[in-house]
Amino acid sequence: MATITFIGLGNMGGPMASNLLKAGHEVTVFDLSDDAVRTLVGEGAKSAATATEAADSADCVITMLPAGKHVEAVYLGDNGLLASLASKTLVIDSSTIAPETARKVAEAAVEKNITFMDAPVSGGVGGAKAGTLTFICGGEKAAFDQARPILEGMGKNIFHAGPHGAGQIAKICNNMLLAILMSGTSEALALGVKNGLDPAVLSEIMKQSSGGNWALNVYNPWPGVMEAAPASRQYQGGFLVDLMNKDLGLAMDNAVQNHAAVPMGALARNLFELHASQGNGALDFSSIQRFYYQPQS
Repeated sequence: MATITFIGLGNMGGPMASNLLKAGHEVTVFDLSDDAVRTLVGEGAKSAATATEAADSADCVITMLPAGKHVEAVYLGDNGLLASLASKTLVIDSSTIAPETARKVAEAAVEKNITFMDAPVSGGVGGAKAGTLTFICGGEKAAFDQARPILEGMGKNIFHAGPHGAGQIAKICNNMLLAILMSGTSEALALGVKNGLDPAVLSEIMKQSSGGNWALNVYNPWPGVMEAAPASRQYQGGFLVDLMNKDLGLAMDNAVQNHAAVPMGALARNLFELHASQGNGALDFSSIQRFYYQPQS
């Protein structure tokens, strides 16, 4: 079993760290939220006053942070972790950030003889809690092989996408598609309900037909159709609209850099940006359903 430091205990990071404890690893946690830290300590984790202190003597450091600026702040600079981590330490960043930011941190890690891998995840809060996340890894094959036994404590599907930054590229492609699918699913449900159809019946019909997709099958955006989905909890928890907007922004930036046409992705970005501007940024991204129709919970 490994000695692991986990930094970032939000909706995703907290359950991920919890599953590492269940897998038998020794885990030290750090987060700016005292409540989040206390929860993990109650499950058997150790805590530390600073990220640097938490990472002292760790075999592996895992970060799950909101954005690239937070990743750079944790790892780079005179007070960043890369300045103090021991040679050969395995670093896994599961944040969703720009590929160029992941490469920047990776290059700095290589200079320090530290093994770095970008490993963003898919599967949502439900997958984080169940330990069934998909990890999309970018880095050297040797780093991937080293990280895999640790990642298996938190995930079910673990892919090596390619070199540093490849995990981030695959992740932003996936989330762009997810935003398109959630928007389309919400639009179709709203049209059916406006014509008098039961959203649960319509959902089942589409699930068993050619319209079936992850947003419909696993994360239904209509309240009450799927008990475990955020839609049935007033769209609380889950994957925030603001975070989806961030990921769509990364996809748009990458599309510009690579001269890629993404008309559906651009439309989804505009829809979610408008939805956020109407005060919905802190809701789960499936709340885009409200953009099309205000369902009664």
